[in-house]
Amino acid sequence: MNAWLIAAGALMTAGLGPCAWLALRGPAHVRLAGTSLATTLVAVVFLLLAQGFGRSSYTDLALVLAVLGPVGTLVFTRFLAGEPHEGGGAAT
Repeated sequence: MNAWLIAAGALMTAGLGPCAWLALRGPAHVRLAGTSLATTLVAVVFLLLAQGFGRSSYTDLALVLAVLGPVGTLVFTRFLAGEPHEGGGAAT
């Protein structure tokens, strides 16, 4: 057990708990902030685990998550906002 793994464990324990609390409670915009922050924390945890175990594949996972995390947040925001309604009638 080295300092990298201890830091990853501490960040998972102390950091992801409040993120999970935010993601499970409150209005939709607060849940969105909780999941977005959790994505960032998990990417950092993967980087810490890569250093701790000496495996570059975890670094690749962190980079992919760092790129796809904000994209997922934007998609979720799009569904959260919904589409504007055009008229009240049925579509023809």
